[in-house]
Amino acid sequence: MEATEQVLDAMKKAGEPLNAGKVVELTGLERKEVDKAMTKLKKESQIVSPKRCYWEPK
Repeated sequence: MEATEQVLDAMKKAGEPLNAGKVVELTGLERKEVDKAMTKLKKESQIVSPKRCYWEPK
């Protein structure tokens, strides 16, 4: 599974907005990988930010 898929999957399962640190905890990925995946998901409009520094699936 690709890092972006893991990040998106973790966000969907959490059912609440997450920050990058929490995504790292849930996925076991490195922070750099999570940041890169979240940047890609933002560009593709797959995640949105309901409040500063927290993200959730669109």
